Amino acid sequence: MRGEQQLVIIDGSRTPFCKAGTSLKKAKACDLASHVFREVLDRTGVDPAEIDEVILGCGGPGPDEANVARVASLRAGVPTGVPAVTVMRNCASGMEALNAARMRMRAGDGELFLVGGAESMSNIPLLMGEKLVGFFSRLSKARSLGQKIRTLSTFRPSFLAPRVAIVEGLTDAVSGLMMGNTAENLARQFGVTRGEQDRYALASHQKAAAAQRNNSMQGEITPIAVGPDYAEMVATDNGVRPDQTMEALAKLKPIFDRREGDVTVGNSCQVTDGAAALLVASESKARELGLEPLAVVRGHGCAGLDPTVMGLGPVHATPMALREAGIAFGDLDLFEINEAFAAQVLACLSAFACEDYCRQQLGLSEALGEVPEDRLNVHGGAIALGHPIGATGARIVLALAHQLRDQNKRFGMASLCIGGGQGQAFVLEAA
Repeated sequence: MRGEQQLVIIDGSRTPFCKAGTSLKKAKACDLASHVFREVLDRTGVDPAEIDEVILGCGGPGPDEANVARVASLRAGVPTGVPAVTVMRNCASGMEALNAARMRMRAGDGELFLVGGAESMSNIPLLMGEKLVGFFSRLSKARSLGQKIRTLSTFRPSFLAPRVAIVEGLTDAVSGLMMGNTAENLARQFGVTRGEQDRYALASHQKAAAAQRNNSMQGEITPIAVGPDYAEMVATDNGVRPDQTMEALAKLKPIFDRREGDVTVGNSCQVTDGAAALLVASESKARELGLEPLAVVRGHGCAGLDPTVMGLGPVHATPMALREAGIAFGDLDLFEINEAFAAQVLACLSAFACEDYCRQQLGLSEALGEVPEDRLNVHGGAIALGHPIGATGARIVLALAHQLRDQNKRFGMASLCIGGGQGQAFVLEAA
């Protein structure tokens, strides 16, 4: 693959990631996306008219922002002649936007793309239940006053019970399991204890808190103005708990398997609002525009697996990305694995290092290898930073690109598990 032209990451930016219902609660997905789109265009100085397409991942755009990529790109000042498309691969939607740009470049359908992901989980709506929908349908068909009165008399308060879209979205449509229950499956399969999950969660907060103290993530983050008259500036991720303790985590009760489970709100990702964007180009286009790349996309993989153990998706996707990149697992210097659940990440680490799993499930001749703790999610992950569904894939790619440069490392892997039983991974090389 080294003889082919590669896609390069020029620059990127993200909003602060904020817990749903807090600082960014009034910003829609298109608002968050347009904010980071403008920042990336300003940073790079690229003429928006040069862009071949805008591609944005989003899991749950509002009904008033259909094709949220188009709305966000126009608000960011991208000319009307530049097309835009929204893509959705659940938790990997932001990463799928990058993949879509890469496929277009390889097909000769463009050389310069603005990509990313956005999610306002604060604004994922409540939906009318079937009984209320039926009631309003009957009422709309009633013609006479008598028909309307008879229809109104059938109304019951129970009709008002809503369908909670965020809960339904986090429930697998095939297995019927909530995502947290799939994490419980992995904890049992790989013997991950409650204490191990809580210790991993604590480490995520400690890494993120250290990164905030050292301003290690500030190069990624673009502050955003919120509140009345946009007078308040939000500049940092607000889900990080510097004072988190094992004692506090141990007090939390399981939320998915209340009798025998170990997955709690403390060792799971946070429900969060945020957006991330990347400007990507072919190597030749970057040279033509005089743009210095941040990183090179060397390999990609996307794999399917049993939805009941969807958290192992990174293990299945990584060998595919490594083969395309032409490198071995041991060549990877840094790892970003989305922290949907502590149990899920720990299960992935066990599977990476398990010869039986790699032989039987991946068809490999040996285990992939160990992931050193100090090379994994070095600035913390979604347990501390949060997981805006559509944005996380783009965030971890951006974080990895910055870390490769800042630590003078060569290769890194960014990967996520995906609801529905999939995994996606990218191998990056420092430019």
